[in-house]
Amino acid sequence: MPFGYLVLIFLASFLIDFDHYTNAVIKNKHLSLKKAFDYHKKKREEELMDISKGIRKKGDFHLFHTIEFHAAIGILGLIWSGFFYIFIGMLFHSLLDVSSLLFTGVFHRREYFFFNYARKKLRRN
Repeated sequence: MPFGYLVLIFLASFLIDFDHYTNAVIKNKHLSLKKAFDYHKKKREEELMDISKGIRKKGDFHLFHTIEFHAAIGILGLIWSGFFYIFIGMLFHSLLDVSSLLFTGVFHRREYFFFNYARKKLRRN
């Protein structure tokens, strides 16, 4: 396997979290990485408070973590092999995320399907 493909796997395995940063930027209206970290720290504290009260609600929506986004990248891998390696990195990251969410008891916080998220958003409006 060429070195470039290993780099794609490595980069995709953590750049998938760019959607966490964009959520924080949208909510804070600041590009500051520190403010993004502070936003997620505050969200984590709110999450723990909700869980202690028995409240189970969804967290922020993360597009890059959805099944549909993974499938799109996987299909693009049929056109250019680089996307296949990006898919591998994203899949590795997502498997670690799912295992961590299950282990910490917060699996319910994430929406895994874009179309479920869109349907719920349309119903609210």
